[in-house]
Amino acid sequence: MKGLNERLARRWRRIAPRFLPFADVATPDLPLGRLLRLALFQVSVGMCAVLLIGTLNRVMIVELGVHASVVGVMIALPIAFAPFRALIGFRSDTHRSHLGWRRVPYIWFGTLLQFGGLAIMPFALLLLSGDTTWPAIYGQLAAALAFLLAGAGLHTVQTVGLALATDLAREESQPRVVALMSVMLLVGMIVSALAFGVLLAEFSQLRLIQVIQGAAVLTMVLNGIALWKQEPRDPARTAHSAPRPSFGEAWAELRAGGRWSRRLIAVGLGSAAFGMQDVLLEPYGGQVLAIPVSGTTLLTALLAGGGIAGFVAAARAIRGGTDEHRAAAHGALVGAFAFAALSLSAPLGSAVLLAVATALIGLGSGMFFHGSLTACMRFAKPGRIGLALGAWGAVQATASGAAIAAGSVIRDLVSGSAASGALGEALNDAATGYLAVYALEIALLFLTLAVIGPLVRHAGAPLPATTLAQPPRSAGEPTPSLAR
Repeated sequence: MKGLNERLARRWRRIAPRFLPFADVATPDLPLGRLLRLALFQVSVGMCAVLLIGTLNRVMIVELGVHASVVGVMIALPIAFAPFRALIGFRSDTHRSHLGWRRVPYIWFGTLLQFGGLAIMPFALLLLSGDTTWPAIYGQLAAALAFLLAGAGLHTVQTVGLALATDLAREESQPRVVALMSVMLLVGMIVSALAFGVLLAEFSQLRLIQVIQGAAVLTMVLNGIALWKQEPRDPARTAHSAPRPSFGEAWAELRAGGRWSRRLIAVGLGSAAFGMQDVLLEPYGGQVLAIPVSGTTLLTALLAGGGIAGFVAAARAIRGGTDEHRAAAHGALVGAFAFAALSLSAPLGSAVLLAVATALIGLGSGMFFHGSLTACMRFAKPGRIGLALGAWGAVQATASGAAIAAGSVIRDLVSGSAASGALGEALNDAATGYLAVYALEIALLFLTLAVIGPLVRHAGAPLPATTLAQPPRSAGEPTPSLAR
């Protein structure tokens, strides 16, 4: 029996790296359990994202009767904070504290902002829906504040949390650690989408309040567990007497390491292309294909599931020597075909094709985002990983948020023109506004391919020098102690 157990254990050790693509990220000084506990901050971010761009936008448009353009602008409000992600990442790189923490203060205050936004959001949405005797402006202001607070907290937690994850990992495994964190974000989105679908199957305003406030409490719990004894205290590194460059100097130093303008333009175009449909996907399923709330919420789960597959596929390809820009380009190409399939689901009346197209959109976006994020990390200067991650996050979030707002406005304008007969009898259909947005997304993805093409490394060309956040540690050197 003992020999049989040993043989089974050896077989499992050979199988795990193949079927669990991030099983080899863990090291003796940074075990997988600790990494997964840290990744809980991504679960809370994913939960908030599902609420903002999935469940709430469907509920506001269909059940509460709020105009899609108003909903799109509300959901896009957090982009007002997105450009500050680069500054937040830089400040967490150079934070001065007698306690010896660089990342923890920013993650904690981001958590408080996220909790505050979610706590007041359900009441703000009820005011926004018109279910009150107060003037409409109060509902709009309250909803704007709720979305802005939640978005500010989300951006802060995610940017600095990813930087903390790379701090704790060995240099050679940092890109895969960030990929693991991104996969956990999608896992959080899937679990949250399924849970919200079940909880809101029988919709009522009271149930909506309970679900969102429960998410606010869960955010505090998950982020508190994620932070517990993660960042080592190092007062010497955060001493107030230590030199600290200005943001402008650090940004100039970062840009000197590669073709950052073209890279970030590609990130922005691809993010806009994949993000424009975020606020429209569930209403599209509900309004055009008559899918109920519980069913359209599952579309978000399919989107996240496809994203996980995309991250895994891109991580394996990059690990096998594929250029990270090429992996991102492959994701953009998959996305273009996915949006074409999504457009066909309306004239065919096929919910199955809608589901397949949604999963393919997730697959393409996962490949694109992992490839572009790895490229930004690979070209980051030593000690500037927070700034590099923040720059990628700022461009990605800003482009996605602007695209969400633009997509909603375009959908309303085209749908209004179609309903009035201005576009002809053939286009007088509820799907016309959505299809116009999907066509624009296809065009943006091909433009992304044109921009990213010159960045792709030719087959056989040497990899760029590793310039990640910290000097490499020797194999026997442990992660800094948490005891201090």
